[in-house]
Amino acid sequence: MTETSVSHYTPLSSSFTSVVSYHTGWKILPEVSKNIERALKEGKLLELVSVIKKTVAALSQTPVSIAVTGDTGNGMSSFINALRVIGHEEAASAPTGVVRTTQTPASYSSSHFPNVVLWDLPGTGATAQSVENYLKEMQFSQYGFFIITASEQFSSNHVKLAKAIQEMGKRFYVVWTKLDRDLSTSVLSEIRLLQNIRENIQENLQKERVQEPPIFLVSNLDPLLHDFPKLRDTLHRDLSNIRCCDPLGTLSSICEKIINDKVASWKETIAKGHLKNTLDIRNEDDLRECLKAFRLLFGVDDESLQQVAQSMGTVVMEYKTNIKSQDLHTIRRGDWRLKLMTCLFMNELLRFLGCLPRLCHCVIHRFRRVRHRRVLELVAQDTKTILRKILEDSITLP
Repeated sequence: MTETSVSHYTPLSSSFTSVVSYHTGWKILPEVSKNIERALKEGKLLELVSVIKKTVAALSQTPVSIAVTGDTGNGMSSFINALRVIGHEEAASAPTGVVRTTQTPASYSSSHFPNVVLWDLPGTGATAQSVENYLKEMQFSQYGFFIITASEQFSSNHVKLAKAIQEMGKRFYVVWTKLDRDLSTSVLSEIRLLQNIRENIQENLQKERVQEPPIFLVSNLDPLLHDFPKLRDTLHRDLSNIRCCDPLGTLSSICEKIINDKVASWKETIAKGHLKNTLDIRNEDDLRECLKAFRLLFGVDDESLQQVAQSMGTVVMEYKTNIKSQDLHTIRRGDWRLKLMTCLFMNELLRFLGCLPRLCHCVIHRFRRVRHRRVLELVAQDTKTILRKILEDSITLP
């Protein structure tokens, strides 16, 4: 398989906001925000799913730059070829050799990782300068993701690179690249050897309080053995997170604000005593009927959840398991305040007050509104829970 070398590429000027998210510079388009607001106000979660899917599809095209670094002689160029599943002899391969072959940063693309540019950086031993100067010369701030390669030993340079990347708030992997040579020369069993390599890397990072990154032990000579398949799978998942987490986090904040505004508006309706006519509720004291009306209002009724689950390619219980408002029994069980307000004693007290003068009727109306507000809040909380799951699942959709 022949890959295409990229002659010029300007990486995104970006930085991770956390170890698992990547700011892509993507902004919420007014049309997207408008469609989300309309869907949530009308309680049409299926329309919201469609908007989110289109957004994720657009985000998947966001370019990501990955810098491959390490000490000179760690097999960075060979690793890039293996990751791209390309032979060293092919025209588009990264040049490899016993002596140092990478003098300046070189970029490569791969059909296995669309919209990704792999940067083959000169090793830290390519010059006599310090790692600090190396970071500046290689312009580490340009890259969104890093792969630190190592072989023979996990040196102090590797630790300094890892610490610097962590301090930048960016994510990285550690890849041990020449496992075939280690296996052929070691007197230890394969299991023990792999354990020793991992423990050595972990111990060196822990000494400098570097949070342990994903560690992969591979052979550049065979991209199908050892941790290579796991590395590719993990990188594919992380690329989705890199592209989507920050923008979808913004979408989540927008959704929560819209839901909060909707709750505030309906609380006013409840306070004015207009709930019965507005939602066509026959008996305001029947919390089952009220709960059903609120679930329909927010689009988290059983039929809507079934449609959402089908659209997301999963079963409806994936969305119903973690919500309180499935029915009156589950919503009471999950909230002590509502349980207290609907206990037998409270129901009997209200029935008794209903037989007393008009002043007691005012108490009953006020208490009824308190119960309605609480049910409204719980349904809104469940709506947020379901939305977060939709957003999370949208990243992992095939």
